[in-house]
Amino acid sequence: MQGRPGAVDPEVLDPERRLALIYAPAKFRPALAALWSLDATLGRIVAARNQPIVTQMKLAWWRDALLVLDSGRVAAEPVLQAFARDALPQGVGIAAASDLAGGWEILAVAEQLTPELLSSYAELRGRRLFDLSAQALGGEPAEWIARAGEGWALIDLGRRSTREDEAEAAFAEARARLLRRQKWPARLRSLGMLSILARRDARRGRTALESPGAPARQFRMLAHRITGL
Repeated sequence: MQGRPGAVDPEVLDPERRLALIYAPAKFRPALAALWSLDATLGRIVAARNQPIVTQMKLAWWRDALLVLDSGRVAAEPVLQAFARDALPQGVGIAAASDLAGGWEILAVAEQLTPELLSSYAELRGRRLFDLSAQALGGEPAEWIARAGEGWALIDLGRRSTREDEAEAAFAEARARLLRRQKWPARLRSLGMLSILARRDARRGRTALESPGAPARQFRMLAHRITGL
């Protein structure tokens, strides 16, 4: 992905998304990389722990920059250039992609993540990301995929959070969304890998979490690639 104008840096992704990306069909990989890199970039803005108003301003810039892509105006930002070049032609929607910034903004500004805010975050980030990822992979969005995305986003939040109460609440909300076991179509299994790892975390609980990229997790991802389960 490096070495061409507007290419995204794969290092922006966490190790497990980088591995899942390798398993994506080659023809769809650039679109998925652009989408996931967008989400990861927004996450880095929030993780920088600037003042909430500064974080909001940065997220607003990204939201606005996404919303004008359909007019042909692309900012000199590699992630946006890759998104315009690789994701838009694959049918990834601009408005839905801009919602990702709204999901991250909830984490940046909320003093206390109530169940309602957790649900909004899960919908704006997780549901949108999985719906768009399915489109980027040449598939069709489905309710079970969207629910899996919500669960994944909540587990991701629980892993990131330094507040015990917040993390436990995120895990509890995730379990209700990850109970259903579904066989993923072959072309969507790079996305399914994220979901099955989230289910694994939900079952193990926060006191027994494995490190990202641990061998057992890589083996589970490979098994999913073969079986879809």
